[in-house]
Parts: sequence; C-alpha cells; structure tokens
Amino acid sequence: MNTPDKNSLNEISPLDFWTNIYNKATAISPLGVNASVPIIMVGMGTCGIGNGAELIFKSLQKKIESEKIACKLKPVGCFGFCAEEPLLTIFTQGKAMLVYSKVDEKDALKILEDLSKGKTYRKKILCKIDAWDFITSKIEFGKGYDEIPRWDEIPFFKGQKKIVLRNAGLINPEIIEDYIAVGGYRALAKVLTTMQANDVIKEVLDAKLRGRGGAGYPTGKKWDIMRAAVSDEKYLICNADEGDPGAYMNRNEIESDPHSILEGMLIGAYAMGANHGIAYVRAEYPLAVKRLKIAIDEATALGLMGENIMGTGFSFKMDVVEGAGAFVCGEETALIASIEGKAGRPMPRPPYPAGKGLYGKPTNINNVETWCNIPVIIEKGSEWFKQTGTENSPGTKVFSLVGKVKNTGLVELPLGSTLDHFVFQIGEGTGTSKLVKAVQTGGPSGGCIPLEYFHTPVDYESLAGLGAIMGSGGMVVMDQDNCMVDVARYFLEFNAAESCGKCTPCREGLAQALAILTRITEGKGNYGDLTMLELLSSTIKDTAICGLGQTAPNPILTTLRYFRNEYEEHIVEKRCHAGVCEKLYMALCENSCPLHMNIPGYIELIKEDRIEEAFELTLRDNPIPGTIGRICHFHCQMRCRRDQLDEPVSQGEIHRYLADTMYQLGKENEVYTKLIKEKLHTTNKNIAIIGAGPAGLTAAYYLVRLGHAVTIYDALPEAGGVVRFGIPQYRLPKSVLQKEVQFIKKLGVKFMFNQVLGTNLSLETLRKNNDAVYLAIGAWKDIDMGIPGENAKGVFTGVEVLKEMALGKKPKLGQKVVVIGAGNVAIDAARSIWRLGKDVTVVYRREKCDMPANKIEIIESEAEKIKFHFMSGPHEILTNKNGNVNALRVDIMTCGGIDNSGRRRPIPTGKQEDIPCDSVILAVGERVDSAYLKGENLETTKDGRLIINPFTYETSQSKVFAGGDAVLGPSTAAEAMGMAKKAAESFDFILMKEKRFHLLFRDFVYENIVPTNPKISPKNKSYKLSVNERIGNFHEVDFGYTGEQARHEVNRCLRCDVKC
Repeated sequence: MNTPDKNSLNEISPLDFWTNIYNKATAISPLGVNASVPIIMVGMGTCGIGNGAELIFKSLQKKIESEKIACKLKPVGCFGFCAEEPLLTIFTQGKAMLVYSKVDEKDALKILEDLSKGKTYRKKILCKIDAWDFITSKIEFGKGYDEIPRWDEIPFFKGQKKIVLRNAGLINPEIIEDYIAVGGYRALAKVLTTMQANDVIKEVLDAKLRGRGGAGYPTGKKWDIMRAAVSDEKYLICNADEGDPGAYMNRNEIESDPHSILEGMLIGAYAMGANHGIAYVRAEYPLAVKRLKIAIDEATALGLMGENIMGTGFSFKMDVVEGAGAFVCGEETALIASIEGKAGRPMPRPPYPAGKGLYGKPTNINNVETWCNIPVIIEKGSEWFKQTGTENSPGTKVFSLVGKVKNTGLVELPLGSTLDHFVFQIGEGTGTSKLVKAVQTGGPSGGCIPLEYFHTPVDYESLAGLGAIMGSGGMVVMDQDNCMVDVARYFLEFNAAESCGKCTPCREGLAQALAILTRITEGKGNYGDLTMLELLSSTIKDTAICGLGQTAPNPILTTLRYFRNEYEEHIVEKRCHAGVCEKLYMALCENSCPLHMNIPGYIELIKEDRIEEAFELTLRDNPIPGTIGRICHFHCQMRCRRDQLDEPVSQGEIHRYLADTMYQLGKENEVYTKLIKEKLHTTNKNIAIIGAGPAGLTAAYYLVRLGHAVTIYDALPEAGGVVRFGIPQYRLPKSVLQKEVQFIKKLGVKFMFNQVLGTNLSLETLRKNNDAVYLAIGAWKDIDMGIPGENAKGVFTGVEVLKEMALGKKPKLGQKVVVIGAGNVAIDAARSIWRLGKDVTVVYRREKCDMPANKIEIIESEAEKIKFHFMSGPHEILTNKNGNVNALRVDIMTCGGIDNSGRRRPIPTGKQEDIPCDSVILAVGERVDSAYLKGENLETTKDGRLIINPFTYETSQSKVFAGGDAVLGPSTAAEAMGMAKKAAESFDFILMKEKRFHLLFRDFVYENIVPTNPKISPKNKSYKLSVNERIGNFHEVDFGYTGEQARHEVNRCLRCDVKC
C-alpha cells in the first residue's frame, strides 16, 4: 500500500516543511500588506486572451521595462465575469484593489501612466476588492474608494460564494508560490502530519460532498470503496473532458488554479492508497493542458509530488492525457478506454472502475470541481462545508451562465439557490427588451426549464424532478426568439453525433428521433410524431448502456412537457413563431407580423412602380392598412435584419404610404371592386361577430369574402372598437378608419350598433340563430389600483377619458391632471388632455426605459413638454374636505434587481412625496369584462380571459369561437387581427369541411434580387407637426412618408426572403 506509516516521518514534519516553503513563497510572491510596489494583474484565461488580454499584457510589459516603472506585472487566471473581459486589476499597498473591465490597450497604458504618478485612472472601474477570503487564508488589501462598489455588491457577484473559484483571477496559475502564499498545500501537509487515511475519508463522507461531474454520487462513498480495494497499484483520474456546448467551468478551474486540483488529488491518493494520477483533459484546451503540466512540474520540483512527498514516504506521480474530443469520453469507462489507447466506448457495469479500472487496476475518477473542493474540506472541516448549500447537497456549484443573458460568465452559488437568482439577479435577464423563455441545464443531455419554474432550487433532486439534470454545470439562457423544437433538435443532433454507436438504443434511437425532429422543423410533422418521440425517448432512457444515451432524450422530453404548444404550432400551423426554422416562414419581418403580411412582396412591388398591386397585396393581408400603418406596434421592425447594419426598415410606414397614396389618388376603388367580385358563392351560413374592433372587423372581412353572411354587433355607436374610441385623432384620423370600415360594409358585412351583450343582446339567441358566433369583445375594463381615494371625485380612468373625447365630449377634468401609468392608454390620455390646455404629469413606478408605450409616442409626449414622475409608486389619492382630489401621494422608489419581466424591480425607499393635482386618471391596464360570459358557462382564466382551443379558436360552448383581447388580454391591434385571421380560416373549415381560405389570396410575381454591399443608410423620418401647431387641436401629428422617402425606404430592404 502506498499510504505511509506516520512513524516513518522525517525529523521535520510535513507542516514544518510547508511552513518553510510558505515563508519563501510569500517573499517571492507578496500579496496584501507585504507588497512593496504596485501590482498590475491581467486576466489571462482563454476568454481574456480571446478578448485581447495578451496584447494588453505585452504592451504593459514593454512600457514597464522601457521606462523602468516601479510596479509588478502579473498574469492571473479568469475572475469569472466573461462579459466584461478583458479584466485588469491594480493593487497599491494600503488601498483596496481596483478591478477594471473591458479594458483595451489604450486604457491599460493610461492606467499604468496614472499609477506611476500616484494617480487613479477612474474610467472603466468595475468594482473594488478591499479584502478576500481565499478560504485557506484571508487577506486585507486596504480601504478607500468609498464611491466604488465592492466586488460583491455588483449584480454579477452579489450572492456568489467563491469556494471552488477562491483563487481564480487573483493568483498567477503558472507560479506555485502564488498558490502556496494563499495557504495552498497546507491541507496536504495537515493530512500527512495529523490524519490517517480513514480520517480523510470520514471527513469527506461527513461533508456530504457529491460528485460535481453531474451524477451527484457521494464522493466519500466512492473513495471508501476504492480504499477497500486491494492491489499493488491504484489509479486516480481527474475527469476534465468537458464537452458540453457552452460549458467551460473546468477549463477555467484548470487555467486559473491548477494546484488546487493537484492538492485535492494528492489528498485523495493518500486516502485511497493510490500512487499514480492522470488528468484527462480535452486537447481543445491547450492553455489548460499547458498550465496543468507546469503545475505538476513545479509541485514535483518542490517535493510536493513524486517520490517521498514531504519526506513522508508517500509517493504519487501525475500525468496528463489529452482527449481527442469525443463527448462520450466524459463517461468514466469510455474515458478509461481512451487512456488505454482504445476507442472511447462505454462498458457495461459491473465491474466498476473502483474494482477493475485503468489497466485492470482499481481506479477512482472524480471531476475537476470535486477535486477542487477537497483541500478546503480538509482545511476548514466538514461542518464548515455543510454550512453552505442544502442538507442533501452541501457546498457550492460553478455554472457557466451563457446564452441570451446580459452577464455571461462563471457563477458559483450555494446549491439550493434558485434559477431566478442565476438568471435575473446575477445574469440580469437578457439585457434587451426580449423576455427570457427558458434555461437549459446539464449540457446537451440536460433539460429545458420554462420561466414559470425559475423558483426551483438548483440541486440534484429538484432539477431531476423537472426532468433536467445538474450535469457538469452548463446553464444556457433562452429568450422569446428561441424555438424550443429547434433547441431540442440542436442538442439531439449533438448527442446523436457524439454517440459511440456501441448500443442500438442510442445509435439507432437517437438517429430516428433526430429525423422526426428535423421533419417537424421543416413543417412535415404530424401528431403521431409526438407520440413516437415520447416512446422512443423512454425506450432509449431505459435501455442505453451509458449516461449519454440514458440522458440524451432529456431535451426532447422537457420541451414536449413544457413547450408542447410549439411542437403543435409547427405541426398544425406549419409556422415557427420564434423565426428559427427557416422552412416555415418567408422572412423574419413576415413571420413576426401577427397578420403575416407579405412585407417583402409589397416592398418589391413599390420598387418596381407597381403601386396598385402593392396595395392589393397589402389589402389581402390586412383589411385596414391605413389604420394599422399609423398605430401598429410594428412587430416586424423588432426582427428586421437591417437593424444589424443600421436601423430596421420602416415597414409600417411603407404600408401606410401605400394606403394614403391610393386613397389620395382615388385608385383604391379598382382594387375594392376586384375583391368584391372575387367573393365566393354564398354558403347560406350565418355568422355573428360580437365586437366591431380590429379583431371583429378582420374576421368579418375574411368570412364575408368566403361567402358567409356576417353580422357584427357592437355596444358602441360606430365600428372600430379600440382604434375608434381608444386611439386619439392626432394619431389616427377617424376619416381613415371610416373609409376602411366602409369597404368592409361594401363587401356585405352588416353592422348592429348599441348592442350590449347581456343587456339587449343574448349569446344564447345568437347561438340559436347563427351557425357560428365569434366573440371579439376586447378588453375595456380598467384594472383597479387598490389604493385609498381611487373612488374620489375627480378620479377618472384612461379608457373612460379617451372614449368620451372620441365621442366628441369634453371630460370634466381640473387644470392640474396626474396620469398614473406608462402604457399606450396612459400616454394617449396625457397627450389628449394636454391638447385641451391641461397641466399634465405622468406618474410611473419604474424607470423611463421600462415604459411599455410605443417609443415614438413617448418621444412625442416629451416634445410636448408633458412632465414625467418616474420611480414613483402611487400610495394614496388625497382629497380636500369636500371629497375632491387635491394631490397624489407617491412612494419614492429605487431600483432593485431584475425581475421576470426583464425590468428592474421598484423598491420603496420609505420616502413619500405629494404631487398637487385636481384630477387623477388611472391607466395602469385593462382586462376583459367577462362577468356575463361566465354565466353563459364559458370557461375563463382567473383574470377573465376566454379559454379556447389554440388552433380552432373554439370555446367550451359549441358554435362559439373567440379571439383578440377576449383571449389574449390587452394586446396590440395587429395581434388581435392576426388571431382573427386564423380564426376565420378555422371556422370556415369547420363549417364547410374543406380548406378554402387560400382562395382569398393570389400569387404576385416580382423580382427576387438581394442587394449587394448595402451601405449605411438610416431609416427615413417623416415630417411631423410642430409642437406649437398641436396646441388646442387634434390635427394628425405624423404626415407619413413622401413618395421620395418611401422609395428610399424600400430600397433599404435586404430581401431576407430570397432563398438561394
């Protein structure tokens, strides 16, 4: 056996041996108060070097040598915050260390110049480090820089606990003295001086350390089995075959702190009686391999590795084997086969490696991170270790946080921390207006977890309960632009390619599952494919030989479990709403448009001077183009690829231009007549539509052209719904809407106004008298705020004010008006009453950047000098003795962390302020008023929205369909119309038993030429009415494009729809 007898120790004990080398190390590698000259540390991990750190280091080195500047330049590992690389840290004796981020060569030289003059370069400072707990030692660097946040106060590091990464980014990984100077190898000396092998194993068992490679098997149990094995030779292996896409924890741990791995292995070798160690590292990690080899040589030269370690008779040597990049070699039996020079293929177990492993000898394999934990467990004790994490999963876990997240990097948190903490507190969400959709944990064999489960603690059992795994620590964040079907296909493609092919379930099963997924992403799938995927997945999990095959179906199973609707959309609608599966859409603009307008088509037709055809194409997709061109949220621009060059194409402005031009020239009637003549023969089917808003008008437009008899019922005196009674005339002149409604009337749609559902209109009667009923009732009911005084005299709702003004009435408002809210209703109300000469203040509890209103409306409201009161949470509406409003009391808020909406959470400061006013308008949101519908036995959600079949639009009542805000809640006009368009297609098919919707469209032939070498050309800005000209009237503010501007704008289109 390799473990020495304590009686064989030399005269000098291992602890004394360590003390001697420690004293020498601190003289060579001074830290903290011992530093005699300033120290500049450059983060030289692979990520830092990839971002220019090597160039920065060489430039600094050259300047220091040429000018003989008194400072020490030091390469260190990665501090973990990859999004801010390159990182540069400076330390001056007696002061806190300063960490600079995103440093370039110019910055670095300026930092050095100021340092040489005793000054502090203030730009690009990320944080300060006044003290650091290396776990094996603590160092106080100094104080000062009160205005700069501590490292653990900035979001990325807040809550992190650095145990595994305790030294990363602060020591030179290629100088052993740096590691020893912070207490490195003292745990080994302690073991060799005071502990027997069984004591070490007991400490690891008591610590409840679980393997960090993914399976979570108790490390102490594994060691105990290995210890009991009898053999003349035993092996330890460090599994550093990190092959997960997006994972780089092990790479960084080796690059930044290789000696902690070696010390952990030395302690393990002593405990298990092993005499030979091997680090199996991916060949794709050349820097990690280099630094690990240097560390082995240094440790051997100092007597910390090799023969007769510290004079105790204990011997242990290390080798490094570079893997060939096969993912399956992360499985321990495949890894062993690879080291032996065989094909890396898993073997059935038993025998287990602890009995018969490398070269037939007992072998223990642990992951890099597991070995890194060993020295601190020995140094601090198992009880200390168990204070972090959960009862069953103590300690921390390092994750690589990547993907659609603002703060990417290595995150070390206590096990049991929630996914929310990782993604929103540390990652700070997407950092864009996009919403987080899911996170994938555990590498390609992990699971995809949706946002609603982000409260889940990250530990082995909790993740398994969701169908995911811990894995080695990859964490990929996905946003609304990720297609979950494609995500499953991507990871399965990786797993299928990495399968060793030894067992049939993995080899054939994964290939078949991949073929099915590919078929679905191409729009060729069917519901039977989903059943087959589930069957295949469960069979593979149950019968594959190794962990790769057993976990490979996880992405399929979790996406089917949590995102089944996306699979169904690909199958039923042949549509990828995320805009990833390219065979399922024309272009990103067309795909993101709720109406799926052929945007590239009408743009090209304008280029070719075919204005009438461009208008016809637009009208076939959108019955109210002049209206939507003015008030749309322009979903199309949010995905326009031109944005990557300069600015997105203004597709909405272009189709407004088309409508306005045709109306001004009087040419629209030719197209109208054409569509009227194309109406299909009468079907003798009667359809009632409740609601004459955008959804109701759209459904009627398509259904009447399909030959059905359509009647629209509405509670208001005119058609248009929210676009007539909720959009002010300065945005949408009612003459434009009326003209477009008139065309729908010409098509044969009948309108019945002042018909109130539940009063003079009965759903049951409509059901009896019609073949189908479509509910498009909108969301008109204001959400109550629940604050004192909201029912006082002088309090109005935004919807109420806008409706009154649309009816030509003047709301009875005071002179000083406060509008609560920041959505479109709030801004429309504020801008409308400003035109009446009122003094208007908008109050919002969040930051300006979080306002949900259209950006252009916010810009225009600021131009009109409307006042804004941000970070102000309404607390109470104050009244005078007569009960009239006289002020709004607000809680002054401050910004907290990012919440699930991707915005900073407003947190009360405890301070309040009273805003004097004599009227308050509440505009914090609307909801569906579904009280009557519940009485009709229609199923609704808790907030009153109707529950429907997402593809047929049928409600829980036969013959009753629904869409728009009644289903979605408050949404954009285009979203409501898009749903109505699909609903019309659906219940025409249900009524007629055949697909006829395509007959309403025709093909337009135009050139398909992609512009070559597009140059920077910002989008055109339409002329707007000056602010002074807006006072006291409701004249339209935006004049729209001129012909010249429109032609210039269409030529900016990159024609992404053209396929090679």
